[in-house]
Amino acid sequence: MNAIERLPLLRTRSLRYAWPRGGVMLAVNDMDVARGETVFVHGPSGSGKSTLLGLLAGVLAPGEGDVVVLGTSFASLAAAGRDRFRADHLGYIFQQFNLLPFLSPVENVMLGCAWSTERSRRAGGHRAHIADEARRLLQALGLGESVHGRARTGELSVGQQQRVAAARALIGGPSLLLADEPTSALDKASRDAFLRLLLAECAVHGTGVVFVSHDLSLAGHFDRTVVLDGFPVDTLES
Repeated sequence: MNAIERLPLLRTRSLRYAWPRGGVMLAVNDMDVARGETVFVHGPSGSGKSTLLGLLAGVLAPGEGDVVVLGTSFASLAAAGRDRFRADHLGYIFQQFNLLPFLSPVENVMLGCAWSTERSRRAGGHRAHIADEARRLLQALGLGESVHGRARTGELSVGQQQRVAAARALIGGPSLLLADEPTSALDKASRDAFLRLLLAECAVHGTGVVFVSHDLSLAGHFDRTVVLDGFPVDTLES
């Protein structure tokens, strides 16, 4: 293992973020995530879980501190540089999915490679191979051909759209997956089955996971749990 491979996948240092309106600040103690590690972040609604993911993805810039992913400091990058890095190395399952309803499920999943030649290469390189990988991921996450072969993603149920969003985040084997309440529309049996499939797919590529949810019953699926306490957030403890 070389020096770069020994670095943590994710490291935060002295993160502070203040919302534009109001003086409330999210303050997060230092946090390390190892390569391939799966971490469950628990906290009630309004505790800053989505904001934390935005900071870890480089979508939001902290007022203080830094996020380092694969040895790259986000503080050293301009916004465009963070965007390129995120496209190459991070997958993000948004709470609101951010799917295009007029595209097919396969086309939506392929968008995960649209802004990254690196992700495209890892997904097969050519458009036909990327489409095959998109179908494989949808199948692996529990969507059969009768579902993922539909012309429009907008015709799917909310739970099915969550699976499409997960497949889009996973295509091209990102190093880090950030997941924002991706099981909220699923019943308990479907939720647990989906989580097993999702984490198994992450394990194939050694993808590390930071998964946030208010539902503490999900914690048993993950290697480690951290707790986000609320506003002002001044502790993040293992």
